[in-house]
Amino acid sequence: MALRKYLTGTGLIGTLSTGYSMLRSANDQRFTWRSGLAWLSWGITFALTIGTILDIHKASVGREVPQDSPIKGKEKKYFSAIEAEKRAQRLAARR
Repeated sequence: MALRKYLTGTGLIGTLSTGYSMLRSANDQRFTWRSGLAWLSWGITFALTIGTILDIHKASVGREVPQDSPIKGKEKKYFSAIEAEKRAQRLAARR
C-alpha cells in the first residue's frame, strides 16, 4: 500500500498541524472549558480524517464504501486496478 497518497493529503496535514499548534499553546494557558471544547473539536476532526483515509483505501482496492462516506459516488476516482490486483495476489499467496 502506498502510504504517500494518504500522508500527503491536505486533511491529514491540516489536522496534524492544528493539533501541534494547540499542543504548543497549551503550555501558555490554563485549561478552561473553551480549550476543552477546542480539543474535543480537534479529536472529532482527526477521527473524521482517519475515517476518510480508510474509505479511500477501501475504494482504491475495489471494496464498497459506506453510504455516509464523503467519497460515496466517487469511488472510481480512487480505484486502481493494478493495486487491487496486487492485493488479490497477496491474499492468494497467503492461502
